[in-house]
Amino acid sequence: MISSHTQNKDLRSLGARISSSQSDEIKFMKRWLAARGEPVTTTMPEMPGMDMSSESTSNQTMSHDTMPHDTMALMPGMLTPKQMEELRKAKGSEFDRLFLVGMIQHHNGALTMVKDLFDTAGAGQDAEIFNFATDADNTQRAEIRIMQNLLEKKH
Repeated sequence: MISSHTQNKDLRSLGARISSSQSDEIKFMKRWLAARGEPVTTTMPEMPGMDMSSESTSNQTMSHDTMPHDTMALMPGMLTPKQMEELRKAKGSEFDRLFLVGMIQHHNGALTMVKDLFDTAGAGQDAEIFNFATDADNTQRAEIRIMQNLLEKKH
């Protein structure tokens, strides 16, 4: 939505950064699953609305509104259909604000999932997963700081 809803260069740059980091994360997860003989599906069975078939995540970054409400509760940080509709309708600075607030919420969900992983006995012991989760945590935190700074600049 960024390309059609805002001309803000900082937000466009942020969107490209998020798309790139999430694309790298998806590639890692697919490789990790394939190396262990696990199915690498484009749509996770427990989340029917999350189509990850594209290598580019720019359109999926915040487009999970097709998931049933009860399924969304399973993944922290997901935007509600109402939030997605508000974002879709907004333009310019209002879009920028809603995007940043929503993406901070989404990133905080990822931080929750990493914390849950490390709080689970025996989970995250594999060095590759530990490094991946730690890197994801660091990336999400850095991007949250960027988004918070962009929000503060607007006020």
